[in-house]
Amino acid sequence: MSSIAETASLLADRTRATFCQALLDGRAWTAGELARSAGVSASTASEQLSRLIEGGLLAEERQGRHRYVRLAGPEAAALIEAVASYAPAASSRPRNLPRSGRAGAEARARTCYDHLAGELGVTLADAMISRGLVSEDAGLSVTPAGRDWLADALGYRHPAGARRPLVRSCLDWTERRSHLAGAVGAALCATSLERQWVRRIGSGRAVKVTPAGAESFRELLGAEVG
Repeated sequence: MSSIAETASLLADRTRATFCQALLDGRAWTAGELARSAGVSASTASEQLSRLIEGGLLAEERQGRHRYVRLAGPEAAALIEAVASYAPAASSRPRNLPRSGRAGAEARARTCYDHLAGELGVTLADAMISRGLVSEDAGLSVTPAGRDWLADALGYRHPAGARRPLVRSCLDWTERRSHLAGAVGAALCATSLERQWVRRIGSGRAVKVTPAGAESFRELLGAEVG
């Protein structure tokens, strides 16, 4: 029980929580970039990042004089997204239009670590389930038809003995429903970015479905997105 309390305490600080949410875009950030995103000093950022690294939520990489941090892995990302889903909805409107627009864009479509989330992610999850590619019977699993689809549509084959689960659910903090994570979610997100079915908006987590993406999602999954 003490380990649960210790992990929870890492996210109880507003600055540390802000850092973790920023890192949900799946990329590595410098301490300076995170300090600016949270509006704190470099010394404060360094202290709080050290706590997150020691607590196992973040991993550190050094290149020359630069210190980069990223989420420690999919499990850390799932934890942060799940905690965010329990947070009460904001009761007041954002104070500036850029922030308001960013929040709206992230609710429509965004990355959650290395998979797609928001309305887009939930819609694609529903489509894969309705087409029998993913089954909810006795827990979430990829069907034989789903494995064939992954190989044919995305060129992905799950390695034998892989530690990462092929598929798992991830509770979406804006939709309050689940989108798909695991290797399936990662493959779909990576392919979508590589083939430009979606493109990133600015430096945050928000993505936008392209016309080519809307057509591909419709043809491959029967999903109407855009």
